[in-house]
Amino acid sequence: MARDANEPTGDEEKADDPVLLYSRGLPGGGVVTIEAISKETPEVTARVSVERRIDPQRRDGHEPPVIAEAQAPTQSTAFKELYRIASDNVAVARGLIKWQARKREDSGP
Repeated sequence: MARDANEPTGDEEKADDPVLLYSRGLPGGGVVTIEAISKETPEVTARVSVERRIDPQRRDGHEPPVIAEAQAPTQSTAFKELYRIASDNVAVARGLIKWQARKREDSGP
């Protein structure tokens, strides 16, 4: 589970826990988020993911689709790059369509 960027990190936090930078509800239900992924590199990797199920109980056990990723020197820069997608319903829908197409290609005939 992602932690909020405003929460202080405790010793119990893992180094690879994502940091929630942005979250909003989608008109048809679900949630779009921007998370920074902590890695042992000089750059921050962030991602936009779309949770199509609004009920947290139904989300357990599966990873939401990741529709965009960015690498940047800071969380702020990564956020700026991904916000254009996460804040635009049409861009989110396009990202989901591309994600579904990649998934079909990966599964093969």
